Amino acid sequence: MKVIKKLNPTIGMETHVELRTKSKMFCGCPADHFGKPPNTQTCPVCLGLPGALPVPNKKAVEWTIILGLALNCKINKVSKFDRKHYFYPDLPKGYQISQYDEPLCSEGYLDTKEGRIRITRVHLEEDTGKLQHRKVDGKNVTLIDFNRSGVALVEIVTEPDIKTGTQAKEYTQKLQNIIRYLEISDCDMEKGSMRLEANISWGLDLGYKVEVKNLNSFRFVDKAINYELERQKRLIIKGITPKQETRGWNETENKTYSQRIKEVASDYRYFPEPDIPPMKFSTPYIKSLKSYIPLLPDDYLKIFVNNYKIRKDYAEILSVRKNVAKFSEIIFEKGKKINLSPQLIANYLINQKIIPDEEKISDLLTKISRINNKNTDDINLLNEWADAAINKLPDAVKDYKKGRKNAVFALVGLVMNISKGKANPRKVKEIIEAKIDKV
Repeated sequence: MKVIKKLNPTIGMETHVELRTKSKMFCGCPADHFGKPPNTQTCPVCLGLPGALPVPNKKAVEWTIILGLALNCKINKVSKFDRKHYFYPDLPKGYQISQYDEPLCSEGYLDTKEGRIRITRVHLEEDTGKLQHRKVDGKNVTLIDFNRSGVALVEIVTEPDIKTGTQAKEYTQKLQNIIRYLEISDCDMEKGSMRLEANISWGLDLGYKVEVKNLNSFRFVDKAINYELERQKRLIIKGITPKQETRGWNETENKTYSQRIKEVASDYRYFPEPDIPPMKFSTPYIKSLKSYIPLLPDDYLKIFVNNYKIRKDYAEILSVRKNVAKFSEIIFEKGKKINLSPQLIANYLINQKIIPDEEKISDLLTKISRINNKNTDDINLLNEWADAAINKLPDAVKDYKKGRKNAVFALVGLVMNISKGKANPRKVKEIIEAKIDKV
C-alpha cells in the first residue's frame, strides 16, 4: 500500500449573493425576478443581443465595497470588469461579465470559533439565466428563463483555511448575518439569493480540488463537507488521487455525485471587458461608504457581554438579527432604570421568544418585573417542573447531551410556561443541567 503523509483538510468557500438592487447589473430591467412569469423581465442587454451595451449599476458597486469593508477587506482603488467565457445555455452572450485580476475588494477576513478565515476577494458580476427541466408534449426538454440573467451578483471567495464542516457552517451563517445587517440582500437560500459552494481537498499539493455545488442550507454545507472528506480519504488511502471535478449534493441520499470535470481559470479565457472602462475610487469616497456600515453582529455581541454582562451564549442568540439586537439594547437600557438586570430581561426575551416591538417595551418590563417578584425558589416545585419538562422534550435532552448546550433553553422555556412564569429561570437551568448530566 502506498505510504501516505499526514493529511490535512483544505476547504474554501465560494458564496454567491444576489444584491437587492431595483434594477439589474448592466441594464434597467427589474432585478426582482423571483416568481415572475418566465422571460418577462428582459431586454437586449440581458439577452445578449448584438449591439447592446452594458452600463454598470452604481448602487451594486457601492454595496459591494460596503460589504468588503464590513469583511475587513482592502478596497482596490482601481478595479475593472472582465469577460469570463464559457458556453452554456444560461449565458446568452456566451460569456459572463465578471471580475478577475482586479476585483473591487481583496485580502479580508472573518473570525470563527475555530480560527480566522481569510477572504481572498469580494467581486461583482452578473447572474445567469435559470434552466428549467420540463416535459413538453411527452418529451423531456430544458427551457430557459432569462429573468435572472444580469441580476447583480456578489461573490465572496475564501482562502482554503477552513478545516471542518462545522467551521464552514459557522462562517456562512456569520456571513449571512452580516449581509442582512447591511440590508443589501435578503440572503434567502430557498429563493436562491444566497448560494453556497465548497472547494474540498486533503491538500492542494496533492494536485486536485473538488467543488461541491447545490448547497442550499447551512446543515447541508456541514454534511456535504464531512461526506466529501471521507470519500476522498478512502480513495487516497487506496493510492488513488481524487478527480478534479464539480459534484452536486443529493440531500435525499446525503451524498455527493459527479457532475462534470472542473474547469481551471485558463479555460475561461478572461480578458478585460472592452465595453466598460476601469473604475477608480478615491480615499474620501471609500471613507464615505464606510460611514454606511451599522453596528454588526460581533459589535452587538461585545456590547451585550461587556456593557450589559449578558452571558455569551444568550448574547450570541440576541445578536443574530439586527432588529432583535437593536430592540434588546433599548430594553436593557430602560430596564436598568427600574433596577431590572439585563440578564433577567435577556432570559425572558429568549425563553418567551418575544417579537421585537418598541411600543410594547413598557408592558414587557412590567411583566418581567412582576415575574421577578413572584419567582419561586421552592426546590421541590422547581424539581417537579424540571422533571415534567425533561419528560416532555426528550429531543432537547438528546441535543444537549450531544453538545448543543443551547437546547437547555427549550427546557427552561417549557418550565416557565408550566409554572406560569413563577419559576426562577436561573435556578431552573442549573437543576435541569444537573439532572441531564446525571443520566
